[in-house]
Amino acid sequence: MYSISKKIKIGKKALLKKDRFINDEAIPAAIVQFTCSECSHENTVEISPYQSGFPILQIYNEGKVLSKSDLLGNQMTTETSQRMQHYGELTVNDLPTLYFGTHCISCNTNYICIFSYGEKQPSLEILNISGIWEYQEVE
Repeated sequence: MYSISKKIKIGKKALLKKDRFINDEAIPAAIVQFTCSECSHENTVEISPYQSGFPILQIYNEGKVLSKSDLLGNQMTTETSQRMQHYGELTVNDLPTLYFGTHCISCNTNYICIFSYGEKQPSLEILNISGIWEYQEVE
């Protein structure tokens, strides 16, 4: 799990076994399985609430890694509703949104995972994975 600082181009979306974890399903960590779109190897990453990931703002701030239109066009995020603007302009499910880079352990293809985690309503904590996309660094 790492942050991404170079400009990237988004590729295919990986197949996820499960993309939503509710309450105790995410504690101490959500075990996320995805299938590599290049070699079909099944990979596993663990997302620990309040420990994993980096703020999504790092990705689209000044378009350094991806533009807002890339994130919206690939359905990685949505525009945040007016009442939740304190979480930033772009979110997943109107909750604090994070990302991280990972790779396929078989063929080393790079992936970006975008997810949100937080309390959607009292007593309902949701970890929602927008998706895991293949990416390539742009020169």
